[in-house]
Amino acid sequence: MSTNCRRRLIRDFKRLSTDPPGGISGSPCPDNIMLWNAVIFGPADTPFEDGTFKLVLTFDESYPNKPPTVKFLSRMFHPNVYANGELCLDILQNRWSPTYDVAAILTSIQSLLHDPNPNSPANAEAAQLYRENMKEYVRRVRATVEESWLDPDEQMEESSAAAAAE
Repeated sequence: MSTNCRRRLIRDFKRLSTDPPGGISGSPCPDNIMLWNAVIFGPADTPFEDGTFKLVLTFDESYPNKPPTVKFLSRMFHPNVYANGELCLDILQNRWSPTYDVAAILTSIQSLLHDPNPNSPANAEAAQLYRENMKEYVRRVRATVEESWLDPDEQMEESSAAAAAE
């Protein structure tokens, strides 16, 4: 593993541990500094408020020169989140800078929850509802917020039970 990458990830973790931005947390897996688990709490005064959204960040040797792969593990209904949990976020693609650290990445994702960009949709249905039917958009987001409180095994059981009821 490249020493620069490891050094930088340790520095990112120290900063995130000692001075965490509000509503986010993250840490490397105990046996793999290249794989991080993170949690973003839904921002206040948004449909995502009270949500607890889990993410995974996967780094490779080129970090910080290239961004990590970031993916929601929690189900999301958001204009800029693909069905598989990946994000459409400029700083993770064409606007990446090595000055961004893990805290900046997670803060950017949190602000994306607060302020979606329906003009660059990863989820066309969410983008359309956001633009045309805010009441239904909020209802769908609130459902994912409630789902975020369950652990993933319970989510699987619930969706199996819902599918059986249909």
